[in-house]
Amino acid sequence: LAQVCMRRAMASAAKRICLSPMAPTLQAEALVARLDLISVEDKAGAKGLKKIGTHNGTFQCDEALACAMLLTLPGYVADVELVRTRDPEELAKCDLVVDVGGVYDHGKLRYDHHQREFAETMTELNRNVKLSAAGLVYRHYGKEVLQSICKAIEANPPAGFVPVPEALMPKLYEKMYLGFMEHVDGIDNGVNPFDGNQVYRVTTSLSARVGRLNPSWNEDYSKISGGENAFRNNRFREAMKLVLTEFIQHFEDMVTSWWPARAIVEQALTAEARKAVHPSGKVAVLPSFCPWQSHLFDLEKEGFGGLTQGEVLYMLFPDSSGSYRIQAVPVEDGGFCQPQ
Repeated sequence: LAQVCMRRAMASAAKRICLSPMAPTLQAEALVARLDLISVEDKAGAKGLKKIGTHNGTFQCDEALACAMLLTLPGYVADVELVRTRDPEELAKCDLVVDVGGVYDHGKLRYDHHQREFAETMTELNRNVKLSAAGLVYRHYGKEVLQSICKAIEANPPAGFVPVPEALMPKLYEKMYLGFMEHVDGIDNGVNPFDGNQVYRVTTSLSARVGRLNPSWNEDYSKISGGENAFRNNRFREAMKLVLTEFIQHFEDMVTSWWPARAIVEQALTAEARKAVHPSGKVAVLPSFCPWQSHLFDLEKEGFGGLTQGEVLYMLFPDSSGSYRIQAVPVEDGGFCQPQ
């Protein structure tokens, strides 16, 4: 009987595994795989290699993301090494330095944010969260990073992929900052995402998951080739792979899912289409579900087809059961509050 129960349990587990959703495919996987080829050292190596410097010891999300983004750029594809040190002489040998050195100077390719007088924010996007090393790299290289990812996706396009027009890049750059980068800046600089009392703690953020890749205080390095520094450097590589994977997944979702939905939402929001649903024009119907909220707010701002802000109150779309669902348009993109 015990064996029968065990077989049934194993069959049930196997069935659950088979039915579980697969992880999303990373079209730009080659960019992450390249990180395994990057040398991570304690000191600057041979001449002729481009060198990106950052601090050694405990690592955080911001410098891992800053370095990973830089390593997607064409200028850092080959003959490059990563140097993790706080030695000023070693950092001086580096072509570019992030999150250490006490200097923010784009002309000198120095991107630290720990200076007492540092108060840089993404003012060009009307944001007031102080920038981390990742935010500084994104400010100066973000559009190039996104273009590199776009090229990698185009080399391995998913079904139904719609090429991204160059004119869309500023919008994608802004959405990636607001939807991904800004929280990294905020957490690294100790900026709360809310005002008022904290109701619960978030312990699974990207920054927290990177932090858990650091070795524990009682780690045994005696059997590890290269000792503690080599172990930390290898863990830093894993941190870069983690943050770059999630960065690319977030961007891929925008260009392979969010962007193709724009044309569908446009068609539903024409005055003719809305008034065919209801004479008021305040209700729109989608032929199938797709990401619609941010497109609606963008199209309202653009005055698409004479559309005014707040004009559309409800969005209808069919669900998987064959019936329809209705959602009220929130007051702001991504919000829960509905107009009164």
